[in-house]
Amino acid sequence: MTPQSDEAPGPVRSLTPQSDEALVDLAASGQPAACVWEAGQGLVVPRTYAHHEAFPAACEQFAQAGWPVSVRQSGGGIVPQGPGIVNFSLARAVQGKPLDHSTTAYELICRLISEALEEFGIASHPQAVEGSFCDGRYNLAVGTGAQAKKIAGTAQLWRRRPLPDGSGFQQIGLVHALVLVRTDVVAASAMANAFEEALGSGRRYLPEKTVSAHTLLRKDSGTLVEDLKAALARKAATVRM
Repeated sequence: MTPQSDEAPGPVRSLTPQSDEALVDLAASGQPAACVWEAGQGLVVPRTYAHHEAFPAACEQFAQAGWPVSVRQSGGGIVPQGPGIVNFSLARAVQGKPLDHSTTAYELICRLISEALEEFGIASHPQAVEGSFCDGRYNLAVGTGAQAKKIAGTAQLWRRRPLPDGSGFQQIGLVHALVLVRTDVVAASAMANAFEEALGSGRRYLPEKTVSAHTLLRKDSGTLVEDLKAALARKAATVRM
């Protein structure tokens, strides 16, 4: 299944309710729900970016340049989207408070992606990579210490939904990852920097702090994107409540 964008009028697009919320509703019915997909070229930002006074004008400018801006419900920072960038979302129902399950959700999606990358000889691990766009301690990085480069980033959101039998409520956690599979990281970082500059945020990202999976292969077969999507789908199929 592939989430669709719910487009609002104008240059700013919302990724809900037909994407994240659709997975949340499926998970609320009693089974984990997952999605692996590629999106069209653009930039995705959390809702906090809309607080910038220059946000509407910046969105208009980038939409006209072929880089429409979408607003997501989860946290984090700006990320590029486009062919060669693989998205992986997983929603599950849990009992208790979201904070009791937040770390577990991040660890799960990081493990699934890391195992999928291992099938292609790429070793990765959770680590913050200072200077990368949308940095966080549950990035997946290649390399260690100062040599680490971000290959994937994660974010999550939570929703309260009724139990299937109507006897109470449950929490649905959706964790999302973006994997740089066949990506021009220099161009992607430059576009993120240009948007931050248009906002006047003062944030800046270093392209050398990110890496695309295809550059790590000894031999690139040209099918890495589809092969990795298939590997992620297999991993998602192993997840249980």
